[in-house]
Amino acid sequence: MKLLKFVPSFKPLESILLVTFILLVVIDVPIPTVISNVVTQPLGLVTLLLLSLYLFYTVHPIIAVLFVFVVYDLVIKSDSKQQKITISEPTPSQRVKDVKMKKMNPSVKVSLEEEVVEKMSPIGHSDISVYTTSTFKPISQDVGSASLV
Repeated sequence: MKLLKFVPSFKPLESILLVTFILLVVIDVPIPTVISNVVTQPLGLVTLLLLSLYLFYTVHPIIAVLFVFVVYDLVIKSDSKQQKITISEPTPSQRVKDVKMKKMNPSVKVSLEEEVVEKMSPIGHSDISVYTTSTFKPISQDVGSASLV
């Protein structure tokens, strides 16, 4: 008898809402893309919050609590349905960068001109320079006002 007193009496509309909310929570219903796009927006979330607060004041609290569970399930399903966009990729390691750079830079091939210049150029192959001494000594003279600007 005490159990029957605990079970509240619902209005017909509240009974329909109760059954609908229980089915939405228990059964895995796919969320349409239009609804998931609305729910993930801030205005949609605020609307659901205001609607749940309104239900707490107008209908039986059990129905309002079930609606909170429905909203939670709806938000979770909508968030997982949305595609994630990566803003920036993580920076690759130095080893990966080195491998890419080696692929971009081909191996060095010596051309015919470079071979001839290497053989014929005197740089690095000439004799050691010999300094000669002379009797000439440069003398600095007064240039007058030519150095003043």
